[in-house]
Amino acid sequence: MAYHKHESYDAAATETLKTAYTSIIGAIGEDANREGLLKTPERMAKAMQFITQGYNTNAADILNAARFHEDYNEMVLVKNIELYSLCEHHLLPFFGKAHIAYIPNGVITGLSKLAHVVECFSRRLQVQERLTHQILDVIQETLNPLGVGVVIEAQHLCMMMRGVQKQNSVTTTSAFSGEFMKNETRSEFLRLISADLS
Repeated sequence: MAYHKHESYDAAATETLKTAYTSIIGAIGEDANREGLLKTPERMAKAMQFITQGYNTNAADILNAARFHEDYNEMVLVKNIELYSLCEHHLLPFFGKAHIAYIPNGVITGLSKLAHVVECFSRRLQVQERLTHQILDVIQETLNPLGVGVVIEAQHLCMMMRGVQKQNSVTTTSAFSGEFMKNETRSEFLRLISADLS
C-alpha cells in the first residue's frame, strides 16, 4: 500500500490505533485532551500505518514486475539504499543504508526494484539480522541469480536514546549466497562498498 497526500488510511485501523495511543498518552502522565495533544493520537495512528506499510507489499511481486532476460553475468551492485525501520523490541526507529549485489543468471530486474525490496521489508517491525536475510532470500528465490550479497549498516535509537545510550554505535550485518560465498567475489563486493562503510 503506497500512501500519498490525498490517499485515505484504513478507517478501522486508524480508530483502533487512536484509542491505543490515547491510552498510552494518559498512562505516561500526560493529558490527552490538552490542545497540543488533541490530534496526536490520530497523527500517530496514520504514522504507524505509514511506517509499517511493508506488510501490505510482496517483495517477489516487486522483483517480477520488472524482470528481463539479459545475457549478463557480472556483478550488479546498488549502494547506499536508505532504509528506515522500527526495532520490534522497543518500537524505536533504526535507520541506515543497504548495499545489494547480485550476479545474474540470465535474468535481471529493474535497479529501482532492489530499493523497493528494501522498503518492503524495512517498513515492518524488524530486527536488522532478519531484514538482511529477507532481502537476500527473496532476490535469490525470485531471480535465481548465481549469487547475492547484502550488507546493512544502521544506527538504532534503542541503543542511542535509552539503555546503554551509545551515540556513535553502528551495527553492520551481512548475508551471502552462491558465488558470494567465494572469497574472491565477496572481497570484490566488500571492496566496492568499502568507501561507504564507516
